[in-house]
Amino acid sequence: MNRILSLCVLFSLLTLKGISQDRYFTRSGKVTFISDAPAEKIEAKNSQATSVIDVATGNFEFAVLMKAFEFEKALMMEHFHENYAESDKYPKAVFKGSISNISSVNLAKDGSYPIQYKGALTMHGVTKEITGNGTMEVKGGKIIAASSFVLLLADYNIQIPALVKDKVAKEVKVIVNAAYDKFNK
Repeated sequence: MNRILSLCVLFSLLTLKGISQDRYFTRSGKVTFISDAPAEKIEAKNSQATSVIDVATGNFEFAVLMKAFEFEKALMMEHFHENYAESDKYPKAVFKGSISNISSVNLAKDGSYPIQYKGALTMHGVTKEITGNGTMEVKGGKIIAASSFVLLLADYNIQIPALVKDKVAKEVKVIVNAAYDKFNK
């Protein structure tokens, strides 16, 4: 019995060691969203996104603090946090998903590789499935990932008052860029 337990513990440690070697991490991912309405274009940037990718499985997570978005005008930021994102009530957005073709990314060879991903985005208390395409660039042992997609604000129960319907688009473009380093315990 002790021998079986010892083998199980050894296997678990080897598996954990292997997993940590297969993970890449960032705390400085960049997320930009653009609302291009008839009367006004609003752009906000956040360069504090946290993300981890397990390149062995293709699983990844991305978390963004809503209050870290920066706007051109202070009033835009105030309206975003108080009226739309309700950042005190819903402080972050989280995406959990997987890269379906992670095996096509050669981490041993510098280059740019197309990827397809799917997962669930939770924002403003609502979780919706998202699928998309992007790229993973391997450069000097690092990974740089990029993607963009469009979100409908109504899908996340974000209401646009009639008074500003010409200033805030019903859909926003989201652009994600992140440079990952190998995660070392």
